[in-house]
Amino acid sequence: MILALSGCSLYWNCTDTTAERGEAGVRVQVEDVSGRPLGVTAEVVDWRLEPHPQVPSEGDRVHFHYRFDSARETPDPALDACAVDKERVALGCQTVYLSQAFGPDGAHTGDDWLAVEHPEQVAGVLLVPNDQSYKGRTCEQDVKDGGGPHPPEPAAAGDQL
Repeated sequence: MILALSGCSLYWNCTDTTAERGEAGVRVQVEDVSGRPLGVTAEVVDWRLEPHPQVPSEGDRVHFHYRFDSARETPDPALDACAVDKERVALGCQTVYLSQAFGPDGAHTGDDWLAVEHPEQVAGVLLVPNDQSYKGRTCEQDVKDGGGPHPPEPAAAGDQL
């Protein structure tokens, strides 16, 4: 006699996948974890080296301005912004969110600061197109309800972009 319970399994079919990092650029189309465009464009408008007004004694930092343009209402996408050298090696990175970008007449503009060890090496600021806002559970965290696609690891100093 074989006894089987309907809907039960000895093994959970949980798999995690990590998205490939997209091509960084000054202007990018924001991509979801499957690589599909979200209908949002992000752009580094300008950048310069200057002391941060709250800590001028720490020397120059990278002050950059960015803009999100959206054709539709979307969740709160987040992108990694990185100061890079002439070889496109990241010198410092941080995540910027659409919700932190606001301006006159509903424009989604913002500015932020990047501290880098050698500011004289900065050749530009790039955005990585992968939306970093998705925080789904992994199989390791929850074998029953976790799994699926996840964004790539956040960009960090030393990464080739």
